[in-house]
Amino acid sequence: MKLTTKGRYAVTAMLDLALHEDEEVVTLADISRRQQISVAYLEQLFGRLRRQGLVASVRGPGGGYRLGEAGMAIPITSIIQAVNEPISTTQCGGDPVHCCKGEGQQCLTHDLWEALGQEITRFLDGITLAQLVLEHRRKEQQQAAGIVPLRSNEARLPQRPAHG
Repeated sequence: MKLTTKGRYAVTAMLDLALHEDEEVVTLADISRRQQISVAYLEQLFGRLRRQGLVASVRGPGGGYRLGEAGMAIPITSIIQAVNEPISTTQCGGDPVHCCKGEGQQCLTHDLWEALGQEITRFLDGITLAQLVLEHRRKEQQQAAGIVPLRSNEARLPQRPAHG
């Protein structure tokens, strides 16, 4: 699976917005500065996020964005899907007409990659902005206390039980 810049930036920008929800509104310029994402790109993403109701815009002087009605309960999959980013791990994208080998024929490992994509979707669907905010704040507290942060492969996001 390759999650493109669009999906990664949308999640990053939404997390930034959630981390600053105590502010009246957050401008795209602020997110751009903090996350090093161009304002023009953020405008495209936030247009899509707004149309899906994940963010609300405030017009006029001092305007910007805030989280939509779902607030921090937004699952990560909703963010990725709102910007038209498919969560697919198959080469064909799951299109039965244009399968891996063409003419409706699947490659030998199609089912394997399809199952992986379903697991990734389930994982991301089980994580909300609220969980990411809590994890980020926990790391900040650890760093402020001089505690060495966990390596990225030891992240404390929800763990899925092993099949069996």
